[in-house]
Amino acid sequence: MPELKAPPFGKRLRILTWHVHGNYLYYLTQVPHDFYLVHDDERSTHHSGRIGNLPWGDNVHEVHVDEVAKQSFDVVLFQSRDAWQTHQHRYLSAAQRRLPRIYLEHDTPFDSPTDSRHWMDDPQVLLVHVTHYNALMWDTGPVPTRVVEHGVRLLEGVQYSGVDPRGVVVVNNLDRRGRRVGHDVFQSVAQEVPLVLIGMGSDRVPGGHGEVENNALPKTMAAFRFFFNPIRYTSLGLAVIEAMMCGLPIVGLATTELVTVIRNGQEGFLDTRLDTLKDTMRQLIANPGLARHWGEAARRTALERFAIERFVDDWLRTFNEVTG
Repeated sequence: MPELKAPPFGKRLRILTWHVHGNYLYYLTQVPHDFYLVHDDERSTHHSGRIGNLPWGDNVHEVHVDEVAKQSFDVVLFQSRDAWQTHQHRYLSAAQRRLPRIYLEHDTPFDSPTDSRHWMDDPQVLLVHVTHYNALMWDTGPVPTRVVEHGVRLLEGVQYSGVDPRGVVVVNNLDRRGRRVGHDVFQSVAQEVPLVLIGMGSDRVPGGHGEVENNALPKTMAAFRFFFNPIRYTSLGLAVIEAMMCGLPIVGLATTELVTVIRNGQEGFLDTRLDTLKDTMRQLIANPGLARHWGEAARRTALERFAIERFVDDWLRTFNEVTG
């Protein structure tokens, strides 16, 4: 990882947080502050520290749950309901719970898309959404909010080939997450169009390839003709942006934030009619030149909108503002 530059605003901060979404956390730690990841002896969910194959930088540290209250931090960054409602009261000192705090919400509402009140209801805490769609759907009451859109830096340079005429789908545990992430959509399309599913638990699904390590995923995706996103209701998945940066055209459902990213006939094609999407996929399979043309546009759009430099700058400003 390139050497981190000194932050342009004030001092280098010590930020306490949890390991919730690995790739997002890796991109977030490109921000030139020091991040301390909570871990326990079991390396349990959200307490796993620097675990995994991501190339964590020297600014990413670990702190054991028993040592958290003894440490000095400048900001607490919550990323889950458990951390907000339970872990901060279990591990943090009273003084730490009065520090500048940010709640980073990665997801859309689960219970009701339009009438879910967010559980983080402290107006002294900044709530950061990762998409404008998420901010639109959550009811956050008097809590101050802002949007910091995704930023992506691929772990290695790749060149799109599209030599495999099939489409690639990247969703973890698709079979266990049901209609929300489009298990039935994937099944319907896969009956007529050749698709390969990648992700945790994908080997349980017909057409599943299994999990691919983070550092190998871009090269793996770049060999497929197109990327298909079957998800009905979600935030904007990092896998979609990563596929765009690899030069894959995107085919997906015309729902959520994705409709602000993909323009039909330019970076790919979105629709709510599965038959129309199947026809588009068949067209890309038959016409690799069209797939490459759309994929080049997708890569340009991703580099412009989701550049890691813009993402880092947005987070620097956010951390600066909450620390005064």
